[in-house]
Amino acid sequence: MSGFSAAWLALREPYDARARNADVLSAVAALLKQRDLLRIVDLACGAGSAVRALGPRLAGRQNWRLVDNDPGLLADVANVPAPKNVTVSTVALDLARDLEAALEGPVDLVSASALLDLVSNTWLESLAVQTVARSISVYATLSYDGRIELVPLDPLDASIVAAVNAHQRTDKGFGPALGPAAAAVAIARFESLGYSVVQGASDWTLGPDDHGMQLEILAGWASAAHETGKLTEVDTATWLTRRRDAVTAGLSSIRVGHVDFFATPMHTR
Repeated sequence: MSGFSAAWLALREPYDARARNADVLSAVAALLKQRDLLRIVDLACGAGSAVRALGPRLAGRQNWRLVDNDPGLLADVANVPAPKNVTVSTVALDLARDLEAALEGPVDLVSASALLDLVSNTWLESLAVQTVARSISVYATLSYDGRIELVPLDPLDASIVAAVNAHQRTDKGFGPALGPAAAAVAIARFESLGYSVVQGASDWTLGPDDHGMQLEILAGWASAAHETGKLTEVDTATWLTRRRDAVTAGLSSIRVGHVDFFATPMHTR
């Protein structure tokens, strides 16, 4: 599952890489550094950013199985040179229905970036139960947690953010999405199943020079807010115009809250 354009994934990748929580990433690397061969499954791989972010941090040989339902993205990923000691294969699957197939065979680590906030509680429960049953560690990054900070302030910010967070909970193909609650729900569930969890914030921080990223995010939020019906079309358009003007003037900064976590069986730590 991806559902996102290659252009958007390319735009966000450097911000994702910068946002990944260093302590969580170090915990992944430290636990797996002794392995001569790592078998990694990346769920909803998109453009393959997880390979580029995590691959160089892991020692030894790595076999990555990249799973998505977008054949175009998978074809692009297959043509990108992999880091040293890394082999990549791609699998086209609908993760909403075929999660078990994605996890078939020997797997040491499941990776998922910007995915959990899109899935339902039922799907997340299936992921937790299936990975725990196989004693597979899980590295989940960039789950949106509902925090948005905007500078300068606008009278409609709170209403827009509330509408965006409501939209995040609508069905994204997996049933009613967990949205901003996803990371907390996932962490609590893995801990209840006997896993040890390292977690930390992985916020996007966008400054006045990040024009393209800011404009894309603001447009997406305005569209999402409008779809909820919680604001009038005029209010949404007016808010977006004022925010765009602030970006153009070099006055705008945005922080978007995300959470990373690494869940692993207790006996592996």
